Amino acid sequence: MYDVDAKYAEPAAEFGRGLAKNGHSLIWGGTDSGLMKVVSDAVKKNGGKIVGITMEDIRSTARVDADELVVAKNLSERKRLMLERADAFVLLPGGIGSFDEITEILELKKHNLHDKRIVILSTDGFYAGFNTQLERMRREGFIAQPLETYLHFAETPDKAMDFLNGQ
Repeated sequence: MYDVDAKYAEPAAEFGRGLAKNGHSLIWGGTDSGLMKVVSDAVKKNGGKIVGITMEDIRSTARVDADELVVAKNLSERKRLMLERADAFVLLPGGIGSFDEITEILELKKHNLHDKRIVILSTDGFYAGFNTQLERMRREGFIAQPLETYLHFAETPDKAMDFLNGQ
């Protein structure tokens, strides 16, 4: 399935189906590759709306059949637009860009600049190390509030969806 190992792609597709089933739209970086292609395909195939927010420099990688495609001037504007338009944030297994986005969103939440839900879908324990690091930061006094104040770790798409839906 796509260019991603099935152990990550299948849960990503399940999550995308859950988004559509629960009436959520997908707002994402707009690219047509990786896990986000899997998620956006699942949302679209199940009747959900997909909104891509890309940048001029990488517009050629954008998904052309998005319900809406917004083109930002640069990465800072892209992240600002995603923050403004999203109701919640979900981190799936990914690379440096995914990690950059979630740490910025966490820092903004720490400073009470948004109150949106943040869930980390740690498929196959992908973010177990990140959770351990955050726990240590908390224990050592570098994070003032309990981690639950900022984010939630979920091992399955269903548990991530439950958190997003306030359950």
